[in-house]
Amino acid sequence: MGTARRFSNPYMLLAMTMVLWGASFASSKSVVEHVPHSVGAFLRFGGGALALLLAVAMLGSRTSRVPARAGWLAAAAGVLGVFAYSAFFFWGLSLAPSLDAGILIPVMSPVLTSVFLLATGKEKPTWARVTGLAFGLIGAGIFFIGVGGSGGGGSSRLLGDALFLLSAVCWASYTLVGPRILAGVDPLRATTYATCAGAVLLGVLAAPDVQDVAWSELPVTVWLNALFLAIGAAAVANLLYYRGVGTVGPAKASLMMFNVPIINTLCATLVLNESFGWLQGTGALVLMMGAVLAVTQGRPPWRTGGTQAPSVDKPLEHEEAQPTNT
Repeated sequence: MGTARRFSNPYMLLAMTMVLWGASFASSKSVVEHVPHSVGAFLRFGGGALALLLAVAMLGSRTSRVPARAGWLAAAAGVLGVFAYSAFFFWGLSLAPSLDAGILIPVMSPVLTSVFLLATGKEKPTWARVTGLAFGLIGAGIFFIGVGGSGGGGSSRLLGDALFLLSAVCWASYTLVGPRILAGVDPLRATTYATCAGAVLLGVLAAPDVQDVAWSELPVTVWLNALFLAIGAAAVANLLYYRGVGTVGPAKASLMMFNVPIINTLCATLVLNESFGWLQGTGALVLMMGAVLAVTQGRPPWRTGGTQAPSVDKPLEHEEAQPTNT
């Protein structure tokens, strides 16, 4: 009972998601080093779609049917959160280290989410949030200056990081629209629809490059990484994220993203021997500090006040309009 309850806790689900995603940056880079970036994206989410379809076939009787309109909305979310996000992400990986992606995407996503909530009046502009966003933007600027300067990696790495920033825009948008789409929709089926829709478009994008891959010569490690990305980082992680964000809302889900850079930095430095200069490191630190301040509004996450998280069977649809719970 205790174990089952822990694994039904939305924060536990989101924490598991962050571990899978944190490891996926270095794993994706390992795949992109051997295949075109479009093929790498399709391997990840095409395989993830197959894994989810198999799960639906096995567990379909235990899940509720999804109305046609809700299914189409979930598929539309997949175009944004799977296709657009992955297209920019894997393209960026072909130009820049995974270390950069693991800093920019998970840290800029909550910053962009907060900017949107402030701009639309769904959250009030407190001093901590505005100051945090200012520091976040300054940190991002320092990071990009460090990349573009001598020893930072040059124009290729700078372009790759710009693509990572576009990925962050896609993911922030995906996080914001998720609760509305998820309301009343079974998480497994919603995740499957979204992943399949994105995978189909990624397959179309990858089709011209498939013939350029020497499939029989690929190392075993490529297939192992592709398997992890498909089952762990795409299918399981997206399912857990869908369920977690549908329960606690986009603001608290964005807060969990700060675990990803830590996990990614360990993987990128220990497995791929990646690194960045002191200026980029300074920018990353300022960016993360600003993002944490903006999202938490200067309060420790465990002292945010407000009500307890709702049941996983009753998603909180408009939590982003409640800054006291952020």
